[in-house]
Amino acid sequence: MIKFILKYFVKSDVIDSETRKKCGVISGYVGIFCNFMLFCVKLFAGMITSSVSIMADALNNLSDAASSVATLLGFHLADRPPDEEHPFGHGRYEYVAGFVVSMIIILMGIELLKASFDKIIHPQQMTFHMLSFFIMLCSILVKLWLCFFNKKMGNMISSATLQATAMDSLTDVVATSAVIIGMLVTHFFEKNIDGYMGIVVALFILYTGITTARETLNPIIGTAPCSDLVEEIKNEVLSYNGILGVHDLIVHSYGAEKRLVSLHAEVSAHDDILKTHEIIDTIERDIKQKFLCDTVIHMDPIDMEDEQTKQLYHKVKQIVKSIDNTFEIHDFRVVKSMGEMKLFFDVSVSFQCQQNDNDIAEKIKCDVEKLGQCYITDITIDRLYSSISNHTANE
Repeated sequence: MIKFILKYFVKSDVIDSETRKKCGVISGYVGIFCNFMLFCVKLFAGMITSSVSIMADALNNLSDAASSVATLLGFHLADRPPDEEHPFGHGRYEYVAGFVVSMIIILMGIELLKASFDKIIHPQQMTFHMLSFFIMLCSILVKLWLCFFNKKMGNMISSATLQATAMDSLTDVVATSAVIIGMLVTHFFEKNIDGYMGIVVALFILYTGITTARETLNPIIGTAPCSDLVEEIKNEVLSYNGILGVHDLIVHSYGAEKRLVSLHAEVSAHDDILKTHEIIDTIERDIKQKFLCDTVIHMDPIDMEDEQTKQLYHKVKQIVKSIDNTFEIHDFRVVKSMGEMKLFFDVSVSFQCQQNDNDIAEKIKCDVEKLGQCYITDITIDRLYSSISNHTANE
């Protein structure tokens, strides 16, 4: 069934903006249809059995249908082209839609929790019907299919919204299973645990809502880029002649299809600036073509041909590493003036490091100045924006 839908509705193996929109729209319509049908049949099953847990599960499917509407709206809005007020496009609407889905799930979970507690305090007689039991079993099969369907779609187009929808369907399977257990216990052991099973369902719904809210909020707030992507981009830049090092790589995401990359590339201060500029332009074009990222590269000229500068670089690097082996230095420059040598350099520090930036700089300054009274340091501490530290061509 999934292959049939992909073949006759998506009709493309190329993941572009049009394919993303088609997958999102198809997933939305499939979700609306399946969940609304499940709501109707479960509502009927809940009414003939007087079961609050079945009614809760039915309302959960209604909220899933509403979530699919939000998914549809999110993909339509995300597909809008860039404009004057939003030059980077509207791709983050997809994350907003995912957050709306999670809020609907959480609100529904709270309401079902209240209804289940009321059922425990004021219990009602519950009757067992084979038709209701069969409806709940079929519901599990439908939800399992929806989970695999949305997961496949979400993986194919890297959609956080569809991944969240798939997770919600899997949680619904567990919730419906709890309802079935309650029906069987009531029928065979004459113990009315319908209200307690309703609480179990509500807690599963709340867990799903909170989890999906966190997963969809992270891209809106801004997360560190994938380490594999960072590694690949840095290796790509270092593969060009004349590039001595790469650092300060930042990836800004404006949706699954719009990413902006900025980085610093170290080049020799003795190379022809026009030739170096041409290399940088070539790298920017190649990265855009290969990784689908608009890229801006800042050139950092360094002088590693001077023997004294080279020796100082290795001495300072050793000092920095002795303080913390994860620290890296870059932008190393030496300026000689009036018998003094001023050392300019940056130190890359991860966010996991608990030391204060000023304390780190002061420690390095004291150790470097012990090398000679004529050494004066100007240190900048950089907190890494990616999980991969500074790369150099000779590493």
